[in-house]
Amino acid sequence: AGERADANGVGLPGDPDCGDTMQLFIRVEDDIIKDVSFKIRGCVAALASASVTTVLIKGKTIAEALKITNLDIAAALGGLPEQKMHCSVLGEQAIRKAVADYRHNCRA
Repeated sequence: AGERADANGVGLPGDPDCGDTMQLFIRVEDDIIKDVSFKIRGCVAALASASVTTVLIKGKTIAEALKITNLDIAAALGGLPEQKMHCSVLGEQAIRKAVADYRHNCRA
């Protein structure tokens, strides 16, 4: 957990209905996510989703990370109650936004 000063991709999705936000920091080298961390504001399910998201993407290529869905995140947690599934969606959105930010930064 925590911000990464050396991140070259950052994703910040939020759920306006409940106020949960997840900030995902990725460090990509040679198309591989070498390191990842997060900051979270939300419930325990949001914290768990953020944590397992980092585990699922670390060491993966960008293409592999983009294949991870909220259902994969929820499954890695052993399931989530229906009313907490939005927390796993934050993880999926954070991956996509962090990768988009990384790709934008690489072109700049």
